[in-house]
Amino acid sequence: MTPPGCDNARIMADPIPVTRSIALNPDDITCTFVRASGPGGQNVNKVSTACELRFNLAAAALPPDVKERLVPLAGSRLTKDGVIVIQADRFRSQDMNREDALSRLVEMVGKAAVRPKRRIATKPTRASKERRLEGKQKRSGVKKMRQGRPGME
Repeated sequence: MTPPGCDNARIMADPIPVTRSIALNPDDITCTFVRASGPGGQNVNKVSTACELRFNLAAAALPPDVKERLVPLAGSRLTKDGVIVIQADRFRSQDMNREDALSRLVEMVGKAAVRPKRRIATKPTRASKERRLEGKQKRSGVKKMRQGRPGME
């Protein structure tokens, strides 16, 4: 069921593609319109143009690893109930704010879909070990020169 003020059935009937294998179900997304702050003159007090998009992460049909990476990406936008809330009030029209919020959600899920590369542990080369030890010896020599030896004064 869509909340009043958001015509999800008309706008978002098809799955929203994020990657080749991941698409967002429009049923997991609800958007409501509230009054926006900022510029707009007298119109800002009468028309609800700011979009508050809610994406139910807990109920979403996303792979578990993507959900796991999405939690830190969402940060403070994630509620305790597992819902990502995105506020969009950059524009003065509902349609543009809805599209803005939706594109930000798709971008966030797209970032979470990218698997981080695993670091391959490598050993330092012999030359780099030698350079490191040489540098340590130089430093040690400098520090020994600084030490005050009794009878030298």
